[in-house]
Amino acid sequence: MSNAFKSCSVKKYWFKYKWNIVFEMIKNMSKKPDICNDSFDGKTVVITGATSGIGYETAKKYASMGARIISVNRSKEKSERLCYELKEKYEAECYYILADLSKIADIRRVGYELSTLDEKIDVLIHNAGLYTNKRTITDDGLELNFVVHYLAPFLINQMILEKLKKDKNSRIIFVSSEAYRFAAWGICLDDLLWEKHRYSGLKAYGSAKLAQILSMHVFSKMVKGHGIMVNAMHPGFVKTNTGSENGPIYKFFKKNILDRLSQEPTISAEALYYLGASKDLDGITDKFFHLTTIEELTPPAKDLELAKALWNKTEQIIRNLGIDMGVRV
Repeated sequence: MSNAFKSCSVKKYWFKYKWNIVFEMIKNMSKKPDICNDSFDGKTVVITGATSGIGYETAKKYASMGARIISVNRSKEKSERLCYELKEKYEAECYYILADLSKIADIRRVGYELSTLDEKIDVLIHNAGLYTNKRTITDDGLELNFVVHYLAPFLINQMILEKLKKDKNSRIIFVSSEAYRFAAWGICLDDLLWEKHRYSGLKAYGSAKLAQILSMHVFSKMVKGHGIMVNAMHPGFVKTNTGSENGPIYKFFKKNILDRLSQEPTISAEALYYLGASKDLDGITDKFFHLTTIEELTPPAKDLELAKALWNKTEQIIRNLGIDMGVRV
């Protein structure tokens, strides 16, 4: 058995799990987010997937506090509608970049446009997401969950790395999920695209979110000393359009069970504003938050050797796509 395959073996982590971590998560589900009332006037916030759900409410929250919004979305019509609303309601500056974050060319274009901005990026929120029960391969030959949740933020962060270092004191927030716990076995480095293992929507989603968290560890070390804070957060159990492209069984389950148990995405927006704007979090980096409460990660999500191996494997995938990032860890 190869070392890569062992990286996704339950046995590797089984005896490291602690029940108190599960109880802590359950306890945190009933907590309300901390609130920040500080102004964000004149500062710039970049939000991916800002035309619906959590991203939409977050864009409104930041705009209401004086921020300039740059949204990254697929739809021109929805992007224009968002900017019109933010300008009308809050007199906020709003711009958008049209991009499909499942496409490498679009991801790179977003990275380039952000890297050449004249203004400082104060907060970058990687929010764009999806959920699918069917294994889907993108035009670039990659698995959809892997690209949207993990590779897109990875590439964008890398492409704006030097700008962030010059800007200083920026905050990067991954909108993650407690679903990373479904990857209890870790990351299968030899099967990141789900070619060898049986595909499961929950497992693929959880693996991509786990990969996101592991990349947070490496990236936070790369920007250490530049005042850049890199954190991930679970946005609460909220009602969104995620998974709307799935079949009738999932749609029925979502409408009649999940949505009835969910809270409104304004809860997530309050948490994301706190994480991006609160002075209480100055210097706090490489943490996972359940809304605004720091939470201990599961053993696979704390595996720094796995994080480095995943990073290097990701660079290999990127090089195979003909892209030279020029960064090694």
